[in-house]
Amino acid sequence: MSHKVTLGALAAVVGFLAFVEFTSGVLQGYYTPMLSDIARHLQIHDADVNWFEGTQLMLSALVVPAFAKLGDMVGHKRMLLISTALTAAAALALPFTDSFWVFLVAWTLMGFYVVWLPLEIALIWSRSRRMEGRSFITARAAGLLVAALEAGAIIGALVGGALVDVLPLTVVLLIPAVLVVICFFVILFGVKESPDQTGGVLDITGLVLISIALICFTGGLSLLRLEGGLVNPWSWAVVALGLLLIVPFVLWELRHDDPLIDVRMFRSPALGPVFLTAGLFGVSVLGAQAPLSTFARTDPAVYGYGLGTTGFATSLIIGIYLIGMIAGALLFPVIARLATPRLTLIGASSLVAIGFLLFLPFHDAYAQAITNMVIIGLGSGALVAALPAAAASAAPETQTGVATGLTNSVKTVGGAIASCVFGIALLHGAASTAGGAEGTAGSLAGYMTVWIVCGVTALAAAVLLLFVPKQAFTDRVTEVDAALR
Repeated sequence: MSHKVTLGALAAVVGFLAFVEFTSGVLQGYYTPMLSDIARHLQIHDADVNWFEGTQLMLSALVVPAFAKLGDMVGHKRMLLISTALTAAAALALPFTDSFWVFLVAWTLMGFYVVWLPLEIALIWSRSRRMEGRSFITARAAGLLVAALEAGAIIGALVGGALVDVLPLTVVLLIPAVLVVICFFVILFGVKESPDQTGGVLDITGLVLISIALICFTGGLSLLRLEGGLVNPWSWAVVALGLLLIVPFVLWELRHDDPLIDVRMFRSPALGPVFLTAGLFGVSVLGAQAPLSTFARTDPAVYGYGLGTTGFATSLIIGIYLIGMIAGALLFPVIARLATPRLTLIGASSLVAIGFLLFLPFHDAYAQAITNMVIIGLGSGALVAALPAAAASAAPETQTGVATGLTNSVKTVGGAIASCVFGIALLHGAASTAGGAEGTAGSLAGYMTVWIVCGVTALAAAVLLLFVPKQAFTDRVTEVDAALR
């Protein structure tokens, strides 16, 4: 039986998967303009909003390795369905609680959606294996998926920002949950399974080891954010323990015949820098979302800084930023073909760095914020599309899902670290308004810290990519690597 995939069949798969990414985008954009409203609803400090990001990113870091490996083993569509069902259940719980801890648990479990994009890229890579120009086809498909994601995020942000100003929060929170339920049936009836599964048995020992390590590490970061956490030696001890537990995981994976994660991929001159770039990129694309939203909502008449925007005006900033991301995602395969994928990645990282560093002198006006966010969006959109596609093209055939998943895992770890650091930075010195009264907004020094960290990490990613082989992530290199294996 022939497994040849026509361009039309591939387009059909991308079409249905585009709706999945549209839904993912809605989840990522819809809640952002209302984070301050959610904080008031739950009676928490603005800085505590970072708990939502931090715990969701921790879960993401845990589930992506397992779901990516299971996708290679038993089918990427099957794992898409499972993760979508779990996301829907969590999203349906959000509208019906005003308890911070219940809301936090549900918000955390909603993080299962992060496995969608790497599973989709692996699915497309698998189905395009007989097509000429496979790397560029995958890159183009990734660009289309990210464009759908950002379109969803734009619509989600605009609709969410508009509705939160006129409707009860319970009703507003119910809308994305219904969309995820619809998404489940779109996958069930519209997406075909990947043609090849590796089979085998899941490396449970490896999964347990890496899960314990990540729980300790991210849990330690959370402890650092508690009052007195920075001077509590136990907080630092838990972080250190999480890092040390990586060692037995690596030793186990090196000895295992079918490891959860082939750690040798981190030594690859093409894959290693991609994973590190993903981690550095996670700092800004994941860790900075909540601070950017709360800064825009902060009233300058009360605190002396911020933009004082409404929910809808905040969603407009986010929407314009996401339009920049769509442009960056769609331009990536075009520019990569004219230059090289490696140079395009370097340029994208540089744009993210420039945009965040521009916030240091230019953050007092609405137009300044929009200009900075467009620059950041162009670079971020290219990186979101490029990193999983680059990983797929450079990975061993049996590890495609794992490699694309690792870009998300490392990105979420970077985001979790940033979320912790930014939460601490925003909470420090945030106790008073411009008039001296107690307030709930983050400190200006904290926001400056966020912008500096995001800019510097993006610059570090650009420098790191200079050491990647010049023709990395192209079909020619993929074919040579396959021959060497």
